[in-house]
Amino acid sequence: MTHLRLATYQELRAEIEIKRSRFITCIRRVDNESAARDLVAHARAEFPDARHHCSAFIVSMPDANPILHSSDDGEPSGTAGRPMLDVLLGAHLTDIAAVVIRYFGGTLLGTGGLVRAYSESVKTALEQAHFVELIAHHHLSISVPHATAGKLESDLRARGYTVMDVVYQPTGALMHIAARDDTAFTRDLAELTAGAITADHLGIVQREQPIACRTVQLQ
Repeated sequence: MTHLRLATYQELRAEIEIKRSRFITCIRRVDNESAARDLVAHARAEFPDARHHCSAFIVSMPDANPILHSSDDGEPSGTAGRPMLDVLLGAHLTDIAAVVIRYFGGTLLGTGGLVRAYSESVKTALEQAHFVELIAHHHLSISVPHATAGKLESDLRARGYTVMDVVYQPTGALMHIAARDDTAFTRDLAELTAGAITADHLGIVQREQPIACRTVQLQ
């Protein structure tokens, strides 16, 4: 499944009004659960007089299921936090936190009205976002003599491979490369080095690729 992140750490903010109730949404890219909870704490500190500070977040975990969180913060159960989380999940987002602050306008919205209001609040904020897609790459390393390291790095980049890092050591240069297709990389490396250099496979890394905002479906 494709997963997306916000392209930057800049906070997104939007406000809608429904039957005189104000819904202020704050959304931010986060790297861990602590950062997600910090967004909630900051919202409470900025809007201390609001009746509700409802929240949802998704935080990815290496080699484990992501952390999913939702809080109704005093709204009827299932009418705020879970609808917010469903919007994030439906858009295939990860490493993201959202808080919706509600100032009650005096008119009850009902269960269905609250679900729609909190969902729409998150969607409205996300409409201004830019996203990156997480693409799985093979993480490979090669050891290259100093004399040929620069040319090989240039040749690999020219063929579309990402050289993530080059570490110059006394015995040569150690390159870390990200490749979508490890079989193709092995073939290209053999061609470029006449079979003199082989690669070590170090696992899978997720690389970010920008995508157009309009391609994200907000359900």
